[in-house]
Amino acid sequence: MTPSLFERAGAWRGLGIAALLLVLTRAVQIVMLLWLSAYSDDGQSLRQYLLEWDGGWFIRAATDGYPQGYTFAASGALEANELAFFPVYPMLIRGLTALGADPGTAAIAVAWTASLGAAIALHLLGTSLYDRRAGWALVAICCSAPVSVVLSMAYSEGLFLAFVAGMLAAAHRRVWWAAGLLGLLASLTRPTGAAAAVALAVAAALAVKNREEDREGTWKPIAAALVALAGVPAYLGWVALRVGDLDAWFRIQAAGWGTAFDAGASTLSFLVTTLSEGDGWVPMSVALILLAAVAAAWIALAGRPWPPLAVYGVLAMILVYGQAGFYHSKPRLLLPVLLTLMPAVVAAARARPRVAVLSITAWALFGLWYGAYLVVVWPYTL
Repeated sequence: MTPSLFERAGAWRGLGIAALLLVLTRAVQIVMLLWLSAYSDDGQSLRQYLLEWDGGWFIRAATDGYPQGYTFAASGALEANELAFFPVYPMLIRGLTALGADPGTAAIAVAWTASLGAAIALHLLGTSLYDRRAGWALVAICCSAPVSVVLSMAYSEGLFLAFVAGMLAAAHRRVWWAAGLLGLLASLTRPTGAAAAVALAVAAALAVKNREEDREGTWKPIAAALVALAGVPAYLGWVALRVGDLDAWFRIQAAGWGTAFDAGASTLSFLVTTLSEGDGWVPMSVALILLAAVAAAWIALAGRPWPPLAVYGVLAMILVYGQAGFYHSKPRLLLPVLLTLMPAVVAAARARPRVAVLSITAWALFGLWYGAYLVVVWPYTL
């Protein structure tokens, strides 16, 4: 009898180890945040660090609801507002506040719970694609990556990562109802959910083509893909109807964060300028992370990964590299891509345990410090 994914992942012990890896990375991250804040003169508490920047937008969307239309400055210029942020995370925050929790506490609680779910989903995905050791390696490497600090903050990355990894694991095991539901939730959590939905459509097409489902069951993967594909258009359409402008969401993004798809022209300009005449180690480190991610994705693709994972990773990277916006936010946006982590995951799974542990520990110490530095010391938003 073929073992279930739960059994292959080590049953409760295996999932417990994955959860423990997440807890360890978050504990070290918190220690580093506290350590760096002791040298900071901005007077912020740990809680304030965890709730700043996008956290404020999510909390306002949860407590005050979405605006009825555009928001304008006194000068008449279009400004950012909460409609730029997809609804699942604010809805979960609102659910906890309805039970009496403080909005900030609710935002952190949802993010931390989601990160725990992400760790378990990552372990299941790594185990399904490769083996149990790869599952644990994927958890450790992803949850300690540069700017994985957002897994501890009031950001939606942890929630999105849980949904995407869970969707891919479910699709790989052909549990289509779960894949469709998780794909829809991913699509309603972040705009990159569109890439995840396309990946699920690829998985469904492969299942039908390879006759992995009997004739009566071919509707299941197709239905799962259609459900997931509906998420992003549904939210963008809702924003358009609410504001009365077809491209409302895109205009709000551009007005607030300078975000617009320019086919990578801004990213290329940033890389050329930074690598030739850049001033400051943070821009240089971001440039190197962007280049390293491309190289890692290339290596991963050369290894012929599972096609839906490859499609999701490539499309997600196109969205990250292809849009204009804050360059220092791009490492955060790369966190849920997963494809870029696979060469390291496979190498760690095949290496001697001691070598794998030492290598991942070195990676984690840098990644966790880097994220803490950007939150406490670097003055700009992630």
